[in-house]
Amino acid sequence: MQILGVSFDSPKANRAFAEKNGFEFPLLSDENRELALAYGACAQDDAKFPARLTFVIGPEGLVEHSIETKDPAGQAQALLDLLD
Repeated sequence: MQILGVSFDSPKANRAFAEKNGFEFPLLSDENRELALAYGACAQDDAKFPARLTFVIGPEGLVEHSIETKDPAGQAQALLDLLD
């Protein structure tokens, strides 16, 4: 299993955010919102923030599950519940 984060921030800002929060997984930069638009995390290319979504991508490269939450602290538990 691999965990990735994606935000609209620059790679430099993502590195600083990951270091500050002790993340041990990569944060990808989607400054042009291509991924967010493709996966439904935003509706317009000028969105200020993406929706908080978690996707489980299967071995075939297809989305098997998606979770949306307003509470980032609840995302991890929702994912664990799903995979249990």
